Amino acid sequence: MFENRFQGRKAIVTGGASGIGAGIAARLSAEGAEVIRWDLAPGGRQIDVTDAEAVSAAMVEDAPDILVCSAGITGPNQTTWEYSPEDWRRVFDLNVHGLFYCNRAAAPVMKDKGWGRIVNIASIAGKEGNPNASAYSASKAAVIGLTKSLGKELATTGVTVNAIAPAAVHTAIFDQMTEEHIAFMKSKIPMGRFGTVEEIAAMACWIASDEGSFATGFCFDQSGGRATY
Repeated sequence: MFENRFQGRKAIVTGGASGIGAGIAARLSAEGAEVIRWDLAPGGRQIDVTDAEAVSAAMVEDAPDILVCSAGITGPNQTTWEYSPEDWRRVFDLNVHGLFYCNRAAAPVMKDKGWGRIVNIASIAGKEGNPNASAYSASKAAVIGLTKSLGKELATTGVTVNAIAPAAVHTAIFDQMTEEHIAFMKSKIPMGRFGTVEEIAAMACWIASDEGSFATGFCFDQSGGRATY
């Protein structure tokens, strides 16, 4: 923990009322940031990130220095041919479109300040693809691609854009998965354990700090040895 590392900085964390988002929000706050949690759950500012107009208006109003996009869902654990178009759209509406709306709205706000940090929560599934999780895997691959594009577009502005690709982290999102899928994910991690919220929060805060100033358009793996490339 670094005391006052984010003193004078304002941060928005989407999905900040629970899970990884809550852990990142708590650490940013503990290190001095003013944190606004965008979340439809109790305890958050009621911003629906899948509503592009609402996101644009709220981003201008809140004018963050730091944006962490953590809101997301897994969708059902089914084979691709069993996946319904409705479930596919629901996963993409939040994981991809909602994140895009937030990144899109934050970029000009941060450009005008000449400083900014965008941290997008992706997943190792976006690099390797998990069976019976095609929508989730595809959506997180899209997050990584968007991060790389936007990072290059903003490279000379003082605004960095990076992603984190965790392997499985044990949070309430596990409630959306089958026991078989959870066991499969753990079996793929050489360390033999799930990641912790605190570990992801530590990485997110480094990316969001002044120390991370030369990293942009990159996806940081936190996978317990699963990703080695």
